[in-house]
Amino acid sequence: MATETPVDCDVHPVVPGMVALLPYLDEMWREMVVRRGLDELNSISYPSNAPLTTRADWRDASGRGASTPERLAREAMAPFGTGTAILNCLYGVQLPFSEDLGAAFARAVNQWIAHEWLDRDERLRASIVVAAQSPELSVAEIERCAADRRFVQVLMLVMGDQPLGKRAYWPIYEAAQRHGLPIGVHAGSSYRHPPTPVGWPSTHTEDYVNQAQAFQSALTSLVTEGVFAKFPRLTVVLMESGWTWLPAHLWRLDKFWKGVRMEVPWVDRPPSEIVRERVRLTLQPVDGPADPAQLGRLLDHMGSEEMLLFSTDYPHWQFDGDRALPEGLPAGLARKMMVDNPRATYPRLSV
Repeated sequence: MATETPVDCDVHPVVPGMVALLPYLDEMWREMVVRRGLDELNSISYPSNAPLTTRADWRDASGRGASTPERLAREAMAPFGTGTAILNCLYGVQLPFSEDLGAAFARAVNQWIAHEWLDRDERLRASIVVAAQSPELSVAEIERCAADRRFVQVLMLVMGDQPLGKRAYWPIYEAAQRHGLPIGVHAGSSYRHPPTPVGWPSTHTEDYVNQAQAFQSALTSLVTEGVFAKFPRLTVVLMESGWTWLPAHLWRLDKFWKGVRMEVPWVDRPPSEIVRERVRLTLQPVDGPADPAQLGRLLDHMGSEEMLLFSTDYPHWQFDGDRALPEGLPAGLARKMMVDNPRATYPRLSV
């Protein structure tokens, strides 16, 4: 695999429908799907007809993005010179209240990705999809998939049953660290709780905008609950989180940590230092100003050139044409985001 070509760290293959997963479900679960009439598990985080969900020129006759590696390569890789794409399959395996059913769907999705995508294009890598409503079954799925080195990350949603730093999730983090897999935290929800801190919203706009607050809460939880102290080799990647909120959030987190750090003795240095060392964020959506000078100031406030990872967020509509990089980006930083940072973040890309 070429080591000088861009790595797209957030690409979404589309499950064409439940029928595509049936061959990868055990007989019992196939029968349950048929008898219960389960025809889709798409999360309403991405309403199918919303413009944001799929860019107009990336929609096929059914209104969806790529459901084959050939089409994904043509639309999501070739225009950007991408040499490696990491597939993050967003299919609502986190939605079922049945832990066993969620785990069965996660296993089916991972098998489908391995056989229908990774086997057909050697440039593709993937995240291990887990149904985090059962950490025990999530660990079993990580153990099952980890032997396949084409899986380079563990995929979780930013909003679930409880904050991501809670100890209930620690077995997932232990398994990921043991296998050298970052934890990828993607925008989305299991909708056990409102996606805003003040209750249920009325619009998709409110839901999507509030994802940034969810990432702030998740990041704070990971730091203050001691995840980075307990798992010193674990990297967390925030995906489709935006990133211009990060500097101000870290300033606030550092300030209040200084005043109440007696309750979190395991946070033994400023949270901003921990985050800059252990957390990465995907580029899209670029939620900052269009003016290159103002965007440059925001990048300076990040305090690190190692934190951002190139992504197109295909097929979500975050930009037009082939302009995945914001204007005015220094050439050295562009290379770091597209090549160096992803390869440092995902050790399995170098194997």
